[in-house]
Amino acid sequence: MNVASTASVKLRNDTAMLEIRFFGILNTANGASVDAELQKIPEIDTGAAMVIVDLAGVEFADTTGAWLVYRTVRDLEGAGRKVHVRGAGADMESLLERVRANDKPVQPAPPRKNSVIVLFEDVGMATVRILKEFGRFLSFMGLVSIRLFGALRQPSRIRMTPLVFQIEHVGLKALGIIGLMSFLIGAVIVNQGAIQLRQFGAEVFVVDMLAITQLRELGILLTAIMVAGRSGSAFTAQIGSMRSHEEIEALETIGLHPIDTLVLPRFLALVIVLPVLAFYADLMGLLGGALTAWLTLDISPGAFVQRFQEAVVLSTFMVGIIKAPFFAAVIALSGCYEGMSVTGSAESVGERTTRSVVQSIFLVIVLDAGFAMFFTALDF
Repeated sequence: MNVASTASVKLRNDTAMLEIRFFGILNTANGASVDAELQKIPEIDTGAAMVIVDLAGVEFADTTGAWLVYRTVRDLEGAGRKVHVRGAGADMESLLERVRANDKPVQPAPPRKNSVIVLFEDVGMATVRILKEFGRFLSFMGLVSIRLFGALRQPSRIRMTPLVFQIEHVGLKALGIIGLMSFLIGAVIVNQGAIQLRQFGAEVFVVDMLAITQLRELGILLTAIMVAGRSGSAFTAQIGSMRSHEEIEALETIGLHPIDTLVLPRFLALVIVLPVLAFYADLMGLLGGALTAWLTLDISPGAFVQRFQEAVVLSTFMVGIIKAPFFAAVIALSGCYEGMSVTGSAESVGERTTRSVVQSIFLVIVLDAGFAMFFTALDF
């Protein structure tokens, strides 16, 4: 046995005691040989209750050597032996203490599951989350409905100042962006439609296409999407910020119901304003289309109006306007619900604001598809 660089294990003549002496350099380079010597302990051990670990002969040790010494002591103590360590210098004591402090069990990595099973688990968990979230959203909708009907029976409960403020913020301040968007969409529809209809010499029918698509679908749909991104997200951010600063709890403390104070003014304002914004968007879309038809197709404003009157009936206009209050309701409810669901952190506010926009637009499109099938079945 090489005493200068490995460990020497000796058994004293007194069978009541096992003495383990370490000599030489205990480092990474000869750690394997030291470990091999330590593996012989069970072969020569007589089961002595007392074990002496002598480190007086250690010239140098690194963390590998300290780990081998610590592991030996730990295993012997775990077997019920009384272990006494002697001859350790200050450096060795420090290393042993450091190794002892970092001897923490590590959880083994779970076995990887089959990718198909993982996919089905993810889909299942996502479905459960969606159903739970939908259930909470329905509960919130029911609570808002109860408070709304109560406020309609007692109009004094409706807070006019917040309502007027929200009407200004949601409606008046949105006229610029909605008007510009609708004007450009109308111009694009006429421009692109004329390219296709020109092949058949039917450019004049671009008026019919613009009037029907703008009044029935695009006017209200694009307006609702714009309002969802602009006002729905603002509802979530405002209410969510109040939730994170515990202002909603303060309102409840002084006896004010958060639904009456925060949700109903936003809900009513959007239901009142969105039909007006949809009508305004229809006008701007028709104006943009008429101007483009005049400049590019040489269809005069008089001819445009005449063709518009022939193509459009009152039901065409009413289809778009009827949708507006329903779109407004889902946008307001989604925005306020996500704001009320904020958990307190700034990250939660951002996450819920994003979810509010996505959820509102998704619900608007789903509702629009449902209305389209419903009105088609009624031939309306």
